[in-house]
Amino acid sequence: MIGRLALAIAGWLVAAVLASGAGVMLISLFGGHYTDAANRPMTPDEVRSALTLSRDPRAASGSPGSPSHPSSPNAASSPSPSELPGRPSPGTETRVRLIPTAGGHVIAGCEGGLARLRSWTPAQGFQADDVEPGPDDKVRVKFESDDPDIEIEVEVRCVGGAPDARVTEHD
Repeated sequence: MIGRLALAIAGWLVAAVLASGAGVMLISLFGGHYTDAANRPMTPDEVRSALTLSRDPRAASGSPGSPSHPSSPNAASSPSPSELPGRPSPGTETRVRLIPTAGGHVIAGCEGGLARLRSWTPAQGFQADDVEPGPDDKVRVKFESDDPDIEIEVEVRCVGGAPDARVTEHD
């Protein structure tokens, strides 16, 4: 009887170790976009910068220096990386854009000709899905509603060194 109990405990321990190892392996293989630096929380300086962009009167007026796409709301871009703490050194120009949508807000940037999603925040009743944060030629995020019939996709490319967004709503 004691031999059977010891065998059962040993079997359970082996199964637990194998399951844990398999979980770690799967996370390392497929969990990169969940654990990489692009999904890190914004620093207080990045939050202030994003809030400044959202309150900038140029964002609403569509004045020069605030690139926009006909299918997306206007947003302002930041002047230089030296004004964005924690970003690349001066000499590498970084342009940032706030993209508000009904499904949520996206902050995207261009650096060295590549687009990058710096942050994305779903609106109430939405969740982010299929996030491709970059850096890449094209980056995107989908906001899906709790109502499965509503999906808003934000796709960003760099045009002339500035983020250019295309917002598409699928019903």
